[in-house]
Amino acid sequence: MDLIETAERAWNGDAGLGAMMGQGDLGEVADGVAVVPSFSNLLPLRTDDGLVVIDTSHELSAPAAIDQLRTWSGDRVHSIVYTHGHVDHVGGAPLLEAEAAERGDPAIHVVAHEAVDPRFDRYAETNGYNAVINQRQFGAQGLAFPSAFRRPDETFRRRLDLDVGGTRLELHHARGETDDHAWVWSPAHRAVWPGDLFIWLVPNAGNPQKVQRYAADWAEALRDMAALEPELLLPSHGPPVIGADRVRTALTDTADLLSSLHDQTVALMNAGATLDEVIHTVAVPAHLVDQPYLQPLYDDPEFIVRNVWRLMGGWYDGDPSSLKPAPKAALATELAALAGGAGVLAERARAVAGAGDLRLAGHLAELAVQADPDDPALHRVRAEVNQARRRAEPSLMAKGVFGHAARQSEARAGD
Repeated sequence: MDLIETAERAWNGDAGLGAMMGQGDLGEVADGVAVVPSFSNLLPLRTDDGLVVIDTSHELSAPAAIDQLRTWSGDRVHSIVYTHGHVDHVGGAPLLEAEAAERGDPAIHVVAHEAVDPRFDRYAETNGYNAVINQRQFGAQGLAFPSAFRRPDETFRRRLDLDVGGTRLELHHARGETDDHAWVWSPAHRAVWPGDLFIWLVPNAGNPQKVQRYAADWAEALRDMAALEPELLLPSHGPPVIGADRVRTALTDTADLLSSLHDQTVALMNAGATLDEVIHTVAVPAHLVDQPYLQPLYDDPEFIVRNVWRLMGGWYDGDPSSLKPAPKAALATELAALAGGAGVLAERARAVAGAGDLRLAGHLAELAVQADPDDPALHRVRAEVNQARRRAEPSLMAKGVFGHAARQSEARAGD
């Protein structure tokens, strides 16, 4: 599909999630500026000294992305800019380097924020954990997580100005989805490359299985971009946003959503609310709920609220019983005994789910199997409830967790 057509359909809410996941063909959106749609986009910029490639896609999707790149330009790759160190943004760098060596091109210069190297160190230290959470999040059993990465040659702290072949690029640090994030501005092209600070969805500021995210800083960075009055927004996921008015709207609406969730959460914290009260009170502003670029199809605003709480207040949730809790199995066994058995909890979970209260049903089903983890019948109820929760959730993150729980219980039940 034509990239400009995809961008137009996405803006009008007609493109669906597929457009955010790399559907479509390479498109040149300005003189010397292109987008290679992929699982994570590869974003080339032509200069007199060769290409600057902003993000390189995932190692699995990069070969096809590089093939598309070469239909647009045969120029050597002079520099690579990582907007951050997530694997779907850096995985193609070794492939571009291998291509450069085969062609006899000079070495590629890789630039990133100074916190990218520590991220790669952490990935090596937690390689097994990252494999587990990505298998759960994406429902991909056996998914491996890389342990070696192309490290940057040059790093910066707050801002770095690059001049490649007479083209000036400004790299700005911003804490947002990550602590190592950078966004790129080209004054000559009136273009911003936001990395993952704009993804055509509710910002990935809450992810329950990943490290801290920074909603307030993220909003500030989006407003800094908008203040430059860009005419092109070239995200690393999804099609471009084209036109100054649309770019400003997309950036400021996303900033407003993040600021609102942050401010509502902090206000309730200051009033002495518990985490339970906060997550069931804070809401997305009504005028942003239906925006096609702010749908909760990957992350969830409720998860963002939790991350604000974690950043501003720590892990204690305001419930004294959770400070030094009993083992969950002990609590579940006691409640099952009071109820008349774990089977009673499971049947109540099934009834509550049938009445539409899937949150409460989830608690009851979990208590049932915690009280008697070897009973296949209880696991069948847990699987039913979590499958229902998976179907009811819009966000991929929630679907991944509930689907994983359902598969666990299906296996324990022998189904």
